[in-house]
Amino acid sequence: MIILRNVNKIYGKDEGAVHALKDVNLVIEEGKFTAILGKSGSGKSTLMNVIGALDSPTSGTIESNGVILNDLNKNQLAEYRNKTTGFVFQSFYLEPTFTVLENVAMPLTIAGMNKKEREEKAIEIIKELGLEDKIEKKASELSGGQKQRVSIARALVSNPDIVLADEPTGNLDSQNGAEVMNLLKEIVKKGKSVILVTHNMEDAKNADNIIEIKDGVATASYMSKYEELFK
Repeated sequence: MIILRNVNKIYGKDEGAVHALKDVNLVIEEGKFTAILGKSGSGKSTLMNVIGALDSPTSGTIESNGVILNDLNKNQLAEYRNKTTGFVFQSFYLEPTFTVLENVAMPLTIAGMNKKEREEKAIEIIKELGLEDKIEKKASELSGGQKQRVSIARALVSNPDIVLADEPTGNLDSQNGAEVMNLLKEIVKKGKSVILVTHNMEDAKNADNIIEIKDGVATASYMSKYEELFK
Protein backbone atom coordinates (compact mmCIF):
# COMPACT_ATOMS: atom_id res chain seq x y z
CA MET A 1 0.00 0.00 0.00
CA ILE A 2 1.21 3.50 -0.87
CA ILE A 3 -0.10 6.43 1.19
CA LEU A 4 0.27 10.08 0.20
CA ARG A 5 -0.45 12.58 2.97
CA ASN A 6 -0.86 16.29 2.19
CA VAL A 7 1.51 16.04 -0.76
CA ASN A 8 2.36 19.27 -2.56
CA LYS A 9 4.75 19.79 -5.44
CA ILE A 10 5.76 23.30 -6.44
CA TYR A 11 8.10 24.08 -9.32
CA GLY A 12 9.83 27.45 -9.42
CA LYS A 13 9.58 30.34 -6.98
CA ASP A 14 7.65 33.52 -6.32
CA GLU A 15 5.48 34.72 -9.23
CA GLY A 16 6.81 31.97 -11.51
CA ALA A 17 5.86 29.16 -9.14
CA VAL A 18 3.70 26.33 -10.51
CA HIS A 19 1.67 24.37 -7.95
CA ALA A 20 1.60 21.01 -9.73
CA LEU A 21 0.13 18.99 -6.81
CA LYS A 22 -2.12 20.47 -4.14
CA ASP A 23 -2.62 18.77 -0.75
CA VAL A 24 -2.96 15.30 -2.26
CA ASN A 25 -4.24 12.61 0.14
CA LEU A 26 -4.40 9.20 -1.52
CA VAL A 27 -4.10 5.48 -0.94
CA ILE A 28 -2.82 3.29 -3.77
CA GLU A 29 -4.21 -0.13 -2.93
CA GLU A 30 -1.89 -3.12 -3.03
CA GLY A 31 -2.54 -5.68 -5.76
CA LYS A 32 -5.01 -3.46 -7.60
CA PHE A 33 -5.09 -1.78 -11.00
CA THR A 34 -5.21 1.97 -10.34
CA ALA A 35 -5.62 4.60 -13.07
CA ILE A 36 -4.57 8.22 -12.67
CA LEU A 37 -6.77 10.08 -15.15
CA GLY A 38 -6.27 13.68 -16.24
CA LYS A 39 -5.70 16.03 -19.14
CA SER A 40 -2.30 17.32 -20.21
CA GLY A 41 -1.01 19.70 -17.54
CA SER A 42 -3.33 18.34 -14.85
CA GLY A 43 -0.48 17.08 -12.67
CA LYS A 44 -0.85 13.38 -13.44
CA SER A 45 2.76 12.84 -14.53
CA THR A 46 4.00 14.75 -11.50
CA LEU A 47 1.86 12.52 -9.31
CA MET A 48 3.34 9.45 -11.00
CA ASN A 49 6.86 10.76 -10.48
CA VAL A 50 6.43 11.28 -6.73
CA ILE A 51 4.67 7.91 -6.32
CA GLY A 52 7.52 6.22 -8.19
CA ALA A 53 10.20 8.10 -6.23
CA LEU A 54 11.48 9.73 -9.42
CA ASP A 55 10.81 13.10 -7.78
CA SER A 56 10.31 14.32 -4.22
CA PRO A 57 7.33 16.33 -2.94
CA THR A 58 7.84 19.91 -1.83
CA SER A 59 5.87 19.05 1.30
CA GLY A 60 3.87 16.15 2.68
CA THR A 61 4.86 12.49 3.03
CA ILE A 62 4.82 9.39 0.84
CA GLU A 63 4.75 6.02 2.56
CA SER A 64 5.28 2.75 0.67
CA ASN A 65 4.67 -0.47 2.62
CA GLY A 66 5.71 1.22 5.84
CA VAL A 67 8.75 3.03 4.41
CA ILE A 68 8.65 6.85 4.40
CA LEU A 69 10.24 7.73 1.06
CA ASN A 70 10.97 11.27 2.23
CA ASP A 71 13.46 9.81 4.72
CA LEU A 72 15.57 8.05 2.08
CA ASN A 73 18.71 9.56 0.53
CA LYS A 74 19.43 9.46 -3.21
CA ASN A 75 21.19 6.10 -3.13
CA GLN A 76 18.44 4.55 -1.00
CA LEU A 77 15.77 5.93 -3.35
CA ALA A 78 17.60 4.47 -6.35
CA GLU A 79 17.75 1.09 -4.60
CA TYR A 80 14.06 1.35 -3.68
CA ARG A 81 13.09 2.07 -7.30
CA ASN A 82 15.22 -0.72 -8.70
CA LYS A 83 13.87 -3.33 -6.28
CA THR A 84 10.22 -2.38 -5.95
CA THR A 85 9.08 -0.52 -9.07
CA GLY A 86 9.03 -1.19 -12.80
CA PHE A 87 8.44 1.68 -15.23
CA VAL A 88 6.72 1.62 -18.63
CA PHE A 89 6.78 4.81 -20.69
CA GLN A 90 4.93 6.08 -23.75
CA SER A 91 8.23 6.61 -25.62
CA PHE A 92 9.61 3.19 -24.63
CA TYR A 93 13.11 4.51 -23.71
CA LEU A 94 14.84 1.45 -25.11
CA GLU A 95 18.49 1.56 -26.18
CA PRO A 96 18.08 1.31 -29.98
CA THR A 97 21.44 -0.43 -30.62
CA PHE A 98 20.90 -2.98 -27.82
CA THR A 99 19.19 -6.30 -28.43
CA VAL A 100 15.86 -7.16 -26.83
CA LEU A 101 17.75 -9.37 -24.36
CA GLU A 102 20.16 -6.56 -23.42
CA ASN A 103 17.33 -4.04 -22.99
CA VAL A 104 15.24 -6.34 -20.80
CA ALA A 105 18.23 -7.34 -18.67
CA MET A 106 19.33 -3.73 -18.10
CA PRO A 107 17.79 -3.28 -14.60
CA LEU A 108 19.54 -6.48 -13.49
CA THR A 109 22.82 -5.23 -14.98
CA ILE A 110 22.44 -2.01 -12.98
CA ALA A 111 21.72 -4.09 -9.87
CA GLY A 112 25.03 -5.92 -10.35
CA MET A 113 23.64 -9.38 -11.12
CA ASN A 114 26.04 -11.71 -12.94
CA LYS A 115 25.55 -12.16 -16.68
CA LYS A 116 24.34 -15.77 -16.63
CA GLU A 117 21.66 -15.16 -14.01
CA ARG A 118 20.40 -11.90 -15.48
CA GLU A 119 20.14 -13.40 -18.97
CA GLU A 120 18.22 -16.40 -17.63
CA LYS A 121 15.75 -14.11 -15.86
CA ALA A 122 15.43 -11.83 -18.89
CA ILE A 123 14.84 -14.74 -21.29
CA GLU A 124 12.14 -16.13 -18.98
CA ILE A 125 10.14 -12.90 -18.99
CA ILE A 126 10.76 -12.35 -22.72
CA LYS A 127 9.20 -15.76 -23.41
CA GLU A 128 6.24 -14.98 -21.13
CA LEU A 129 5.48 -11.94 -23.26
CA GLY A 130 5.75 -13.86 -26.53
CA LEU A 131 8.94 -12.22 -27.75
CA GLU A 132 11.26 -15.23 -27.85
CA ASP A 133 11.77 -14.88 -31.62
CA LYS A 134 12.96 -11.30 -31.10
CA ILE A 135 15.61 -11.94 -28.42
CA GLU A 136 18.58 -11.08 -30.64
CA LYS A 137 16.83 -8.32 -32.60
CA LYS A 138 17.93 -4.76 -31.94
CA ALA A 139 15.29 -2.47 -30.46
CA SER A 140 15.47 -0.22 -33.54
CA GLU A 141 14.23 -3.13 -35.68
CA LEU A 142 10.99 -3.63 -33.74
CA SER A 143 7.46 -2.31 -34.32
CA GLY A 144 5.85 0.03 -31.81
CA GLY A 145 3.80 -2.74 -30.24
CA GLN A 146 6.86 -4.97 -29.92
CA LYS A 147 8.86 -2.13 -28.35
CA GLN A 148 6.17 -1.61 -25.71
CA ARG A 149 6.16 -5.34 -24.93
CA VAL A 150 9.93 -5.15 -24.47
CA SER A 151 9.55 -2.17 -22.14
CA ILE A 152 6.95 -4.11 -20.12
CA ALA A 153 9.32 -7.09 -19.96
CA ARG A 154 12.08 -4.77 -18.73
CA ALA A 155 9.71 -3.39 -16.08
CA LEU A 156 8.91 -6.91 -14.86
CA VAL A 157 12.36 -8.50 -14.95
CA SER A 158 13.25 -7.43 -11.40
CA ASN A 159 9.96 -8.90 -10.12
CA PRO A 160 8.78 -5.53 -8.71
CA ASP A 161 5.75 -5.11 -6.48
CA ILE A 162 4.62 -2.03 -8.41
CA VAL A 163 4.41 -1.31 -12.15
CA LEU A 164 3.99 2.34 -13.19
CA ALA A 165 2.80 2.82 -16.75
CA ASP A 166 2.83 6.37 -18.13
CA GLU A 167 0.56 6.64 -21.21
CA PRO A 168 1.71 3.19 -22.40
CA THR A 169 -0.74 3.12 -25.33
CA GLY A 170 -0.08 6.69 -26.46
CA ASN A 171 2.15 5.76 -29.42
CA LEU A 172 0.26 2.62 -30.41
CA ASP A 173 -2.62 1.81 -32.74
CA SER A 174 -5.87 0.57 -31.22
CA GLN A 175 -5.05 -3.14 -31.58
CA ASN A 176 -1.61 -2.89 -30.00
CA GLY A 177 -3.02 -0.55 -27.35
CA ALA A 178 -5.65 -3.12 -26.41
CA GLU A 179 -2.98 -5.83 -26.18
CA VAL A 180 -0.91 -3.68 -23.80
CA MET A 181 -3.93 -3.05 -21.59
CA ASN A 182 -4.61 -6.79 -21.46
CA LEU A 183 -0.98 -7.38 -20.46
CA LEU A 184 -1.31 -4.87 -17.62
CA LYS A 185 -4.46 -6.62 -16.39
CA GLU A 186 -2.63 -9.95 -16.44
CA ILE A 187 0.16 -8.42 -14.34
CA VAL A 188 -2.43 -7.43 -11.71
CA LYS A 189 -3.78 -10.99 -11.66
CA LYS A 190 -0.30 -12.11 -10.59
CA GLY A 191 -0.59 -9.99 -7.45
CA LYS A 192 1.25 -6.86 -8.50
CA SER A 193 0.04 -3.27 -8.19
CA VAL A 194 -0.29 -1.52 -11.54
CA ILE A 195 -0.61 2.26 -11.72
CA LEU A 196 -1.67 3.58 -15.12
CA VAL A 197 -1.25 7.27 -15.95
CA THR A 198 -3.53 8.27 -18.82
CA HIS A 199 -5.71 10.97 -20.36
CA ASN A 200 -7.83 8.25 -22.01
CA MET A 201 -11.03 7.28 -20.18
CA GLU A 202 -11.34 4.10 -22.24
CA ASP A 203 -7.97 2.92 -20.91
CA ALA A 204 -8.85 4.06 -17.37
CA LYS A 205 -12.03 1.94 -17.42
CA ASN A 206 -9.82 -1.16 -17.28
CA ALA A 207 -8.72 -0.22 -13.76
CA ASP A 208 -10.15 -1.29 -10.40
CA ASN A 209 -9.73 2.24 -9.05
CA ILE A 210 -9.71 5.59 -10.83
CA ILE A 211 -8.04 8.71 -9.44
CA GLU A 212 -9.05 11.87 -11.29
CA ILE A 213 -6.69 14.82 -11.20
CA LYS A 214 -7.37 18.38 -12.32
CA ASP A 215 -5.19 21.43 -11.70
CA GLY A 216 -3.14 19.42 -9.21
CA VAL A 217 -6.13 18.32 -7.12
CA ALA A 218 -6.70 14.55 -6.95
CA THR A 219 -10.03 12.91 -6.14
CA ALA A 220 -11.17 9.28 -6.00
CA SER A 221 -14.51 7.83 -4.91
CA TYR A 222 -12.92 4.76 -3.30
CA MET A 223 -11.00 7.00 -0.87
CA SER A 224 -14.08 7.33 1.37
CA LYS A 225 -13.13 4.08 3.13
CA TYR A 226 -9.73 5.49 4.09
CA GLU A 227 -10.90 8.71 5.75
CA GLU A 228 -9.60 7.61 9.16
CA LEU A 229 -6.02 7.51 7.81
CA PHE A 230 -6.03 11.25 7.18
CA LYS A 231 -7.55 12.58 10.41
